Amino acid sequence: MRKCNMRWFSPQRMKKHLAFALAVSLVAMVPVSAFAQVLKISMTKTNVSIENVLRELEKQSDYTFFYNDNQVKLNKKVSINVSDAPIETVLNEVFKNSGYTYKIVDNQIVVSTDAVTTNNVQATQQQKQRKVSGIIKDTTGEPVIGANVIVKGTTNGVITDLDGRFTLSNVPNNGTISISFIGYKDQEISVAGKTNFQVTLHEDNAMLDEVVVVGYGVQKKSDVTGAMTSVGAEQLTARPVNNAFEALQGKAAGVDITTNERPGSIGSVRIRGNRSLIKDANDPLYVVDGVPLMSASAIETLNPRDIESIDVLKDASATAIYGSRGANGVILVTTKQGKSGKFSLDYTGTMTISNIVDKSPSMSASEFIDFRRWAAYNADPNVYAHPNSPTKENDILIFDSPLDGQTSRDNVLRGWSSGSWDSSKVLNTDWTDYVTQTSLSHEHTLSASGGTEKMNAYGSFGYLSNKGTQKGQWYERYTAKLSVNIKPVKWFSMSGSINATWSEQDYGMSTLGGRSGSVPDAIYGTAKSIYNMAVPYDSEGKIVINPGGESAIYTIMDEWNRSTQQSQTMRALGNFSATLDFGEMWKPLEGLRYKINFGPDFRNWREGVYIDGTSAHKINSDGEPGVNYARLKNRRDFSWTIDNMVTFDRTFAEKHKVGVTLLQTASAWNIEESSMAANKIAKPSYLWNAFGTIDLTNTDHKASMGSGITERQLTSYMVRLNYGFNERYLLTVSGRWDGASQLAEGHKWDFFPSAALAWRINQEDFMKDINWIDNLKVRFGFGTTGNSAVEPYATKGDITSVYLPFNGMGNQLGYTTNEPYYMKDQLTMANPLLGWEKTTQYNIGVDFGFLNNRIGGSIDVYMSKTKDLLMSTKIPTLTGFPSTYANIGETSNKGIEVTLNAVPIDLKMGFTWETNFNIAYQKDKIDVLAYGKNDMVDNGWFIGKSLSVHYAYDNEGIWQDTPEDRAEMQKWNDNGYDFSPGNVRPKDQNGDYAMDDKDRVVLGNQNPKWTMGWTNNFSYKGIELGITMFGRMGYMVSTGGEALTSHSNQHKVDYWTPDNPGAEFQKPILAQATSGSADKFSSLLGYKDASFVKVRNISLGYNIPKSIYTKAGLSHLKLYAQVINPFSLYQSIGWYDLDVNKTYFNRSFVFGIEIGF
Repeated sequence: MRKCNMRWFSPQRMKKHLAFALAVSLVAMVPVSAFAQVLKISMTKTNVSIENVLRELEKQSDYTFFYNDNQVKLNKKVSINVSDAPIETVLNEVFKNSGYTYKIVDNQIVVSTDAVTTNNVQATQQQKQRKVSGIIKDTTGEPVIGANVIVKGTTNGVITDLDGRFTLSNVPNNGTISISFIGYKDQEISVAGKTNFQVTLHEDNAMLDEVVVVGYGVQKKSDVTGAMTSVGAEQLTARPVNNAFEALQGKAAGVDITTNERPGSIGSVRIRGNRSLIKDANDPLYVVDGVPLMSASAIETLNPRDIESIDVLKDASATAIYGSRGANGVILVTTKQGKSGKFSLDYTGTMTISNIVDKSPSMSASEFIDFRRWAAYNADPNVYAHPNSPTKENDILIFDSPLDGQTSRDNVLRGWSSGSWDSSKVLNTDWTDYVTQTSLSHEHTLSASGGTEKMNAYGSFGYLSNKGTQKGQWYERYTAKLSVNIKPVKWFSMSGSINATWSEQDYGMSTLGGRSGSVPDAIYGTAKSIYNMAVPYDSEGKIVINPGGESAIYTIMDEWNRSTQQSQTMRALGNFSATLDFGEMWKPLEGLRYKINFGPDFRNWREGVYIDGTSAHKINSDGEPGVNYARLKNRRDFSWTIDNMVTFDRTFAEKHKVGVTLLQTASAWNIEESSMAANKIAKPSYLWNAFGTIDLTNTDHKASMGSGITERQLTSYMVRLNYGFNERYLLTVSGRWDGASQLAEGHKWDFFPSAALAWRINQEDFMKDINWIDNLKVRFGFGTTGNSAVEPYATKGDITSVYLPFNGMGNQLGYTTNEPYYMKDQLTMANPLLGWEKTTQYNIGVDFGFLNNRIGGSIDVYMSKTKDLLMSTKIPTLTGFPSTYANIGETSNKGIEVTLNAVPIDLKMGFTWETNFNIAYQKDKIDVLAYGKNDMVDNGWFIGKSLSVHYAYDNEGIWQDTPEDRAEMQKWNDNGYDFSPGNVRPKDQNGDYAMDDKDRVVLGNQNPKWTMGWTNNFSYKGIELGITMFGRMGYMVSTGGEALTSHSNQHKVDYWTPDNPGAEFQKPILAQATSGSADKFSSLLGYKDASFVKVRNISLGYNIPKSIYTKAGLSHLKLYAQVINPFSLYQSIGWYDLDVNKTYFNRSFVFGIEIGF
């Protein structure tokens, strides 16, 4: 049966389905369908409610009952005894003397009140009456179809039509009309002589009990006992994004997502911080439509517009049902499915214009010239002129550049062409202008949905083209989704879904052929390494190979055509299931179901790299091409999960709600990898596609190849019990047994329990009179989860094949564990006792809603303890191995999360302000390590400190030219140092005037302690304004400091001079860039406290009034514009963007359209 306050529907689905059903049913004039004429009902009921009878009729037929429980009360007791009777006979008997009537249209039956009763007629005859009409819309300006309009105190009412209009007769002059609709707040309007009304209804979240995904099932949000956050499709698509990670950023408390602006790349995701000391072992588990993902790709391949919701499980009581994979939280993605009813077709398109914004660009030619003069003077004031009194002779000396044919020196000397220094005559070349471009990206999604109750489907096709702001970078993605749900009979249903993706990415300028390990990670960074005083071409128009005359700096002219790193990814993610409802077969088994689910995940990835001999990474200093390089890598991932699940959900005596889940699941991974690489590719056009032309016996080619296969499996059993008493007291208990193939024999299996309690205080009798509290629930949960994040075969004794001379013969195949003369990487020693890393977490939470849920939210406090850490620890070299994995050490984590939702303004005139704010604090620390309570300094691990810290010398700023500082410097200099005013002042921790290991300290944690997000949405008559911001606080970054040698290009910084003693950085000192800074403590100034709050997105949209486009066959039309990364409210480092951890970021302007047919 479908009631107006039906709690198992989402707001969107309720509005669409029930509105159309009610509208069509109540206005239809067909009294009974042909189906009704042949159906026969047999039933015997004694002293049961009308509702009980109607439910039985639904089971014996394909009828669905609709009624408004604000008007229709079905608790009246009736008795009935019929055999092979038409349904009309049954209904006439049921509703006899009840005051209700019914109407049958096809397989829908609408129950409503009788026409005006005798008392109402007598009442209305005593006063003047009139006819009133009007139109009812929602806050977006869309008509509300099927809204109830009734004269208060009577049963005289109508419903709105497809245009939201109504006409109501026999309304008293002094009467009041009451307007109600599912999911909206009721309104009462005095007639007061008026005959025409325009009414705006506002959503009432108190009526809508949201359904959320909890893992292996769904629950009403009011029944959830664990800590979780749900983000719907509307929030996820509030701004155009390349992937779902970007959409989730700042939307969920305790979920920290970093930013990566390279097209096709993603940042990292952390839920409630880190727990494990193994790299990449802190990633959450991703589950799409019930299928855990196990390939190298996560959810970034999905089209964000195909996602219905994302539910984040955070505490162990919620994640323990995933056992070994839930230790770091679980992200559940539900994609869109077909919906019964009218066919719908939707199109969404965006055009995005992006440009790079650099907060600290390179010094201009004039600024750099002054900068080098200061560096030279500070290096030796007896040789070099004071910068305030420059000379031509001095500049000829310090700007000498034979490696670039003196082109940069001659450019500097242009400033002396008039006999005195004039910096405006020096050519200024902004090298970043050559490698940047205005990015034009566009995205299109076409989706369709429709069907019947027996079969429905959803399909979509998406295309994304993202042209990067740096030349050579681009990303293209094609997505397709198809899902079908079939329910031929009440007791059987099946569904299938496939998400397919094809993407191509060009990394741009490859760093694989870099001449050192410090090459920038993109062509923009390479361009910034070139002096602005350097010129790209000499006087004869030839390219200058080493602009600026530095041996390590090469031109980037046309580099985007000389170096490429392209990847292609094909992914198909499926989900196929079938469900048997035994309760529909035999009533005593009501609530018992069996479901089998199969989820395959196929991914094929290929990467090709070609770096030409003329690339900046390869070209010789004389301009001759160097040795080119090519590489081809392939990886094929195939994984699958199969679930066998038995569920039982039933309510006994209308108070005891029982749910049981039994699960057997198995998963398997199979990964094949291959690679080949070589130098001296015969033709540039071959790229990576002609390795057959390589002479493998010629060592000049440095040819290499390799391949491998990795397999692992996981088998699990799980049981979960849910119990609710009178919708007040809730209990969830679960236990899961996991067996992981990569762990040692005898240690593969372990048990992961959890339990959670919740108390819905607002349901207690003593709270009934407190009208301003709509929701108040207290939760407590604990559970244990596991982590088996070690490579397969880590418990086996690995060997490596090598070729070596043997018995007078060369290149004989041999096998070894570790042979340093023939192996680049050393193997770890197998540990036959390696077992599970376990995390136990406790969580206390409160959910609340006040003032008709205009204020709502949650507060969670948690604490976790991780034991038996999977840790790589060094062992004596006498074993023949450098290290091994062992279960050693403990970490802990604690924090608090606050989420606040509010509607501060909701005016009858149609203006609404909705706001969502979330903030989270977390602190992790190491409790025990491999050597007990002793630090492991080589790994950067310290007892009582965060898992990731900065460990270095501290500093006390910059030495100043004061008597106090000079006296202190003298003590250092007497001990062998050479400090002078303007140098970095290290902090001597023990007062011995010497910097050694005793002076190294933990400076700060690398991960933020605080994360926050704040979204505000304003709407008025179809106009929508949205503002989203997020931030991180309470951590430290290392920018590397500034070498200030003036023999490498310099971005704009505040450096020390006698006239600028309060500078951020030390004085520059002339030195070779390859030798590092002449100030050996310069890097210390790079450690900086980090905090930022950034406005991520401002969006302005307009929902076009329906009257404008209805005749065109459209159901929805919206236009919008957005600006992404418009500004920051606060950045603790003014010249650095802490969001992307660079000095530069992309600022974008978006124009979009949404069309519904």
